[in-house]
Amino acid sequence: MSSMPHKHGPEHSEQLFLYAVQALPAGEASAFEAHVSVCPQCRREMETLRPTIEAFVSWPTDVVRPAASLWHRVSQRIALEAGGRPVEAPARRWVEPDWKVVAPGISCKLLATDSERHRISMLVRLDPGTDYPPHTHAGVEELHLLHGELWIDDRKLCPGEYNRAEPGTADARVWSETGCTCVLITSTQDELR
Repeated sequence: MSSMPHKHGPEHSEQLFLYAVQALPAGEASAFEAHVSVCPQCRREMETLRPTIEAFVSWPTDVVRPAASLWHRVSQRIALEAGGRPVEAPARRWVEPDWKVVAPGISCKLLATDSERHRISMLVRLDPGTDYPPHTHAGVEELHLLHGELWIDDRKLCPGEYNRAEPGTADARVWSETGCTCVLITSTQDELR
């Protein structure tokens, strides 16, 4: 694509729009991204489209992205009329994870994992009267309490409060009398005692 930057016909514009809304199949998207990186005309067009695309970001995905059956029907019809092949629906990006019981009174909902940096982010829920195991932090731990009360050693956290623990520090006792829910970003290599 980048060898012919001046030949931008209607098919190229359609690809640019599909790329901008992340609707190109993965193989085509990476090739088109490489083209955009070396084509000033396409970069200008992407900048022109950016405000419109960013306006869609806050829309619920079920409004912006059609159901798979609708995508298939529309793609088939466009391919038939244009004499091309149907575009596959993009893979779903994120599926709401389920809560998993990881220990008596402790449930987690995994949000993201970064294997290279040994980081994990999750929602953690403690039932009333539950203790989290004592542990030593292998990396920075960040905790934002959403609901309930949580004690970390002698410090009581209330909803909306934040706790940061540095690598090498330890929590001897973490518990909740009321039950609580928090966002926890921590190392996958913490040492439980």
